[in-house]
Amino acid sequence: MEASYDLVVIGGGTGGLVAALIAAGIGARVALVERDRLGGDCLWTGCVPSKSLLAAAELAHLIRHADGLGLTPSEPAIDFSRVMERVRRAVTTIEAHESAERLQRDGVSLIRGHARFTGRGRLVVDARPLRFRAAIIATGSRPVVPSVPGLTDAPTLTTDTVWQLERLPERLVILGGGPIGCEFAQAFVRLGAAVTVVELSQRLLPREEPAASRLLADRLTAEGVQIRLDAQAERFESASGHSEVVLAGGERLPADAILLAVGRVPRSTGLGLETVGVATDPRGAVLVDEHLRTSARGIYAVGDVTGLLQFTHVAAHHARVAVPNALFHAGSRRSETIPWVTFTDPEVARVGLTEAEARERWGDRARVAGYEYAELDRAITSGQAYGFAKLIADPRGRLVGATIAAPAAGEALGEVAALIARGGRMHDLSRAVHAYPTLAEGPVRAADDDLAARYSTPGLRRLASLVFGGQRLWSRLRGR
Repeated sequence: MEASYDLVVIGGGTGGLVAALIAAGIGARVALVERDRLGGDCLWTGCVPSKSLLAAAELAHLIRHADGLGLTPSEPAIDFSRVMERVRRAVTTIEAHESAERLQRDGVSLIRGHARFTGRGRLVVDARPLRFRAAIIATGSRPVVPSVPGLTDAPTLTTDTVWQLERLPERLVILGGGPIGCEFAQAFVRLGAAVTVVELSQRLLPREEPAASRLLADRLTAEGVQIRLDAQAERFESASGHSEVVLAGGERLPADAILLAVGRVPRSTGLGLETVGVATDPRGAVLVDEHLRTSARGIYAVGDVTGLLQFTHVAAHHARVAVPNALFHAGSRRSETIPWVTFTDPEVARVGLTEAEARERWGDRARVAGYEYAELDRAITSGQAYGFAKLIADPRGRLVGATIAAPAAGEALGEVAALIARGGRMHDLSRAVHAYPTLAEGPVRAADDDLAARYSTPGLRRLASLVFGGQRLWSRLRGR
């Protein structure tokens, strides 16, 4: 007999876990299907291990540069195997929050195996048939492995396999200068590797503000990272334990390891999507509307598999939208105000439009305000006086975007993102009272400068001169 559920969720990463727990919490009968490990890429190969590695690398960097705070610097003794052991402990600690026991305790039926749709309202998990009223696809994404001659013989790593390293590569070549490539480049160079980044575009972080790209490139270069822009790997050559990445143009980069960080593609094959009419794009992304509905009735999709922004917090947000829509046809819409952070030093945090995008839309009527962290009191006192905050507003002063490229930028971005989501204006940020001194004051000071500029126009100064002159004259007359 087929088991029947109000909601079946396929995939036990962030999007699937959040969706299943929300649905069970409101009383739905829920099955979560996972063929591998609960927690998904974020826990096992993404956010959790990468931020743990970055934390160790940051401490090593601070020890080397303690003289910036008046202390004696030294070269840290780095045991890479111990660093990786600590990374795995962090993963194990957080894994406990996403355990099968927790799911069962909270009313979710966990089914192990591979899910495949077989017809409307039906699927099988391996050979086990299930019926459902609604389903959510949350199968995530996988690293892109580019087609480069010599790949199979080269010592290549992906973000899935890099965590198996026990020895620090002496020479690491990273293909890809996006967020993942830049984070790994800084982590490994700070831990003692010689790192070269190869980026196809003309700058690192090509989706971000050009000033943020320049700032990060300068920072990485100062720390010893070699950067090759507008460059492409033509082939890999390996012989007698020696490997090289050969770039178009002939440059050869010796490599003990090659990390592929050129993007991710949705995991959507083998699910029987064609059987139930779920449409996908050429890359395999499941097409969804603003309600996260697919082209098949009763089937929704969340997270990386949709081909939308590939972030853990986006998957969780999608789950919060999709569950009420799947169960109650609630009409909830996914947000267009999505913040994200590249966790380098400095962090590069972004939400909404860049200056170029705003100029394209409104021309010179777009309002832009900026502030340099070299002038920010907390940045100066903590020895982190580098970076900037940039706010973007429409002609009416409503915030539509922000980039913060500075220490703790991700922490400062939250308030700005919340203001954008509710249609707030730039002066709202300035007029709110903020604790002093904090690194989060960077965007606030940008808003302060914009507000001051709005009140210092020639017309307002002339008016103020007349008003103040009149007040002084009246005071003198009354004094007589």
